[in-house]
Amino acid sequence: MDLLQNLAVPALIVATAGTASLIRITRANLSDELAQLYVVAARARGQREWVLLLRYPVRAAMNPFISTVGYAIPSVLSGEIIVSQVLSIPTTGPVLLAALRNQDMYLAGSFILILGVLTVIGTVISDLVLAWADPRVRRQTSGAAR
Repeated sequence: MDLLQNLAVPALIVATAGTASLIRITRANLSDELAQLYVVAARARGQREWVLLLRYPVRAAMNPFISTVGYAIPSVLSGEIIVSQVLSIPTTGPVLLAALRNQDMYLAGSFILILGVLTVIGTVISDLVLAWADPRVRRQTSGAAR
């Protein structure tokens, strides 16, 4: 119970660790999309700004965000290792650090294997979400086949 009461600060730190890069990616892609001619034409037709933003440029700018967010799972775990060590929280982070200090290659290798598997799972999930969110991704064929 004591761990759950004191979990708010570490959870906030780990959750906000990767958001700056994701916000930067989304902002850069959205600013590129806002300069496109179809957005200017939609504004000239008098379309409301929120409808215009959500219908066209936000949907196009979300593709790099969706494909990047798959890498967040292993980075959250690696950030958890640092946060748990600094805040002295009894999680897997100090166990991995102790395994590295004691040169326990089996335990450290297991942690690294789990991080690798989570990277693959996160990438597959982000690719599936990207295919669901953007129909153009599903319709593309490989360039080698044609």
